[in-house]
Amino acid sequence: MATMKIKKGDMVKVIAGKDKDKEGKVIRVDKKDNRVLVEGINMVTKHAKPSMANQQGGIVHQEAPIDLSNVMYLHKGKPTRIGFKMDGDKKVRVAKATGEVID
Repeated sequence: MATMKIKKGDMVKVIAGKDKDKEGKVIRVDKKDNRVLVEGINMVTKHAKPSMANQQGGIVHQEAPIDLSNVMYLHKGKPTRIGFKMDGDKKVRVAKATGEVID
């Protein structure tokens, strides 16, 4: 399986869909389905029954996963594509726009 270019904790910009041009932090990455959960993006309404965790129940607003192809990594505030490069014996992510090593 190929390495994911977006990781948990990355800042991303939404480039397609109802939340286009919004930015947020990646909460979770689902490699199997190629989807990411971004803070404050793709908010949905859930109707929750009362439970031990949620005593009150009622309407809950939460993020839903968004397809990986609809987000772009933000490097120094600007969206950029990501590539990989070997740095000695270590594989590192590189911002295509600037050529700088991300991590």
